[in-house]
Amino acid sequence: MERKSPVFTAFIYVCAILLAAVILAPLAWLFVMSISPAADLAAKPLRWWPQTADFSRYAQLLSRAENSAGAAFTSSLRNSLEVAGMATLAAVVLAVPAGWAVSRTPSVGWSLSMVIATYMLPPVALSVPLYMGLSWLGLLNNVFGLALIYLTILAPFTTWLMKSGFDSIPREIEAAAMIDGAGLLQTWRIITLPLAAPVVATSALFAVLLAWDEFFYALLFTSDQRAKTLTVAIADLAGGRVSDYGLIATAGVLAALPPVLIGLVMQRALISGLTSGGVKG
Repeated sequence: MERKSPVFTAFIYVCAILLAAVILAPLAWLFVMSISPAADLAAKPLRWWPQTADFSRYAQLLSRAENSAGAAFTSSLRNSLEVAGMATLAAVVLAVPAGWAVSRTPSVGWSLSMVIATYMLPPVALSVPLYMGLSWLGLLNNVFGLALIYLTILAPFTTWLMKSGFDSIPREIEAAAMIDGAGLLQTWRIITLPLAAPVVATSALFAVLLAWDEFFYALLFTSDQRAKTLTVAIADLAGGRVSDYGLIATAGVLAALPPVLIGLVMQRALISGLTSGGVKG
């Protein structure tokens, strides 16, 4: 085993620390803002750490009192969870068989390329036909309608990821299972899906993050708390003449928690899938 020099090891650690600082510094400052009194945020020079920590904004946003900022925030949080969950589940369910079919039938690969090409179009170019379609279906300002719009964004991307994952699985393994008498569904359940589990987890993780962070369509196709998502709710907090930057920062911290938790869970699933696929292969 090759031994690494102390200089190289120190360089690696310095790079890792710098990368962590670049990633975590904005999040740390967001949290500091969320617990800083309004006077500290408006002070000149700026106070980088509050004299007294103020957690009242968290209680304010998590409150369910009627017609309060907390009621609007928790309603938007629930809408985001529902929309992202439905869109991600539907995208993965569609992407697994579609990605496998395109991977095993190269002659139809052009169809996936055509679909992926739609990502080159700016969202505003599709807004009018999508708006008219949702209006005709009666799904404007509806979480199911918004999830349907997100599905049109997520399905091509997740299918492309799944196709890449299936490409890395040798066809000979599936052929051997079928020669031994296994049907298509048995081969999928026993061989293909366990080996593709890491890609499924990765696709689901990216789909959740894309749906959770989407803003343009959520702003365009929702008008009140029945379907308004977190991204739009946070923008509303910053839309007044006098903005409470601490409250906006608190909303940002709370909005970041679900993706972080989902990422930790999916990371475990990803590692488990890699281990399972390695053992079964």
